[in-house]
Amino acid sequence: MADWPIGISTGAFFQKPIEDTLPLIREGGFNILEICSFPAHLDYHDKIAVSRAAQMADELGFEAYSFHAPFAEHIDISSVDANIRRRAYEEIQRAADAAAAFPVRYFVIHPGPENIDLEPSADRFDRLRFAAEVLGKVAEHCREVGIGCAIENKLPHLLFASIRDLLWILASVGQVPIGVCLDTGHGQLAGDLCSIIQKLTGYLRMVHAHDNHGRGDDHQPPGTGSIDWYRVTAALSDANFHGAIMLELAGRLEIKQFFSEARRARKHLRELSRRVALNLPKAS
Repeated sequence: MADWPIGISTGAFFQKPIEDTLPLIREGGFNILEICSFPAHLDYHDKIAVSRAAQMADELGFEAYSFHAPFAEHIDISSVDANIRRRAYEEIQRAADAAAAFPVRYFVIHPGPENIDLEPSADRFDRLRFAAEVLGKVAEHCREVGIGCAIENKLPHLLFASIRDLLWILASVGQVPIGVCLDTGHGQLAGDLCSIIQKLTGYLRMVHAHDNHGRGDDHQPPGTGSIDWYRVTAALSDANFHGAIMLELAGRLEIKQFFSEARRARKHLRELSRRVALNLPKAS
């Protein structure tokens, strides 16, 4: 039976200092984390602050499973400008060093620019090649500091969002293997989520689990949107997935309600994995 660990991202509280967030998450009933790198939440440039946060997480009994790399329009690993690529890599490298301080199992990174204004153009293949080169360096650095690296499928309107591009990057990064963090919300907006899981079989290392209604990246709790989680769970099982599932939820609700819904989502996913493992039909 698949017994996937289910944790939660601190990103729901990205504007609150991580020292204030960790006790809330512990009281909310979770002990497996993905660490958000938003500067107001955790300044990954500050080694002392990172060390303090890592120590606090350890003292509270957390397993810091993953660390999300920073992403912004100015952090462009695919830029045709070598100086912009270099600065982007240096920024990501600092975040990877912070991830290693916890230490996490996976450093999760978006495989391309976040600029919504970038359109497919004549330099598209150059950008794809540059992204793969930088990601290869990121993966090598992650290995040097003792953590794994996983790239995340992106929102469908962004450059390199297609699974074809993702697979090209995975085949082109060099000697250090990179896995994939499946983002269910992004996959749902891109089309057939279960088909994406099938195509990424062998690469899947972890899952960002959240729901939507097929129109926007809402980061709702699993079971509250239009995703068929029984099919998703079955597809993950068929893909021989053995990683962790991290709830990546929006923090719009009052604290008690937020964690009540997060625990309900966790219970929902566990029940579905039980039914799939026992070959039971989806509950009516």
